[in-house]
Amino acid sequence: MTAAGSTHPRRRTRAVRLGPRSWAALALVSAVGVAGVGWPFLAPPDSSVNAHAQDAPWLFAGLLVLLVAVVGATISESGLGPKAVAMLGVLAATGAALRPIGAGTAGLEPMFFLMVLSGRVLGPGFGFVLGSVTMFASALLTGGVGPWLPFQMLSMGWFTMGAALLPGAGRLHGRAELCLLAVYGFLAAFAYGTVMNMAGWPFMSALSSNISFDPDAPLPANLARFLAYCLATSLGWDLGRALVTVALTLTLGTPVLKALRRATRRAAFEAPVTFEETSRLASAHAR
Repeated sequence: MTAAGSTHPRRRTRAVRLGPRSWAALALVSAVGVAGVGWPFLAPPDSSVNAHAQDAPWLFAGLLVLLVAVVGATISESGLGPKAVAMLGVLAATGAALRPIGAGTAGLEPMFFLMVLSGRVLGPGFGFVLGSVTMFASALLTGGVGPWLPFQMLSMGWFTMGAALLPGAGRLHGRAELCLLAVYGFLAAFAYGTVMNMAGWPFMSALSSNISFDPDAPLPANLARFLAYCLATSLGWDLGRALVTVALTLTLGTPVLKALRRATRRAAFEAPVTFEETSRLASAHAR
């Protein structure tokens, strides 16, 4: 304790802290993921990439292997304790159980609000692991395993990790924090849907020609086609997901955040409080 009687601010730590190797692996997988969903806009019309569009499932399978490796590297490098593993399992199981409640019904997926709040409390490392593991568990539960699963896992990992990277983690509280999380959840719900649209849009050859991908068309034309595709096929689902995330965050956010923070403290994820005067005395004694 200082002479004025105040304590040194507590340093926030994370349940899963990303080390250099995990950051490098995450960057690699993210780059592959961006290339995997964005290649229709990145490759010119005469590129040989367009000639191998049907090889995409193999790329997806390779991406899944890389993503699992990232999760393994993150967990092993962080020195994850048994309490953190237990919390990861409980939250992933809860999220996986919530997803089928509204899946297929106008995008009413309550799982997303839990991912936002969990990422906010538990940090980017835990958030990425939780998001990807939850989506994988959900796919096993609902039978939704397919070439789209790697991008669902990666997108949900980004979605949950992004909540942890929002500003004001140590300053915002109460309604202000809930509003920030609600706005993020609204925007991220549309971003998630857009990424998933980009992953599947080039292979929807049965659709009407005015909204399907045309490998011979210039970039502006394909952008217009993609926008029309999103409006025609997924706007209702994305809007439903976004509104449900906002509503649940504003109504249930306070008790859920309190429960998550209480569980984090009891699991001893946070660093212990240190006192400035105690450290100074110990240093003087050592000299």
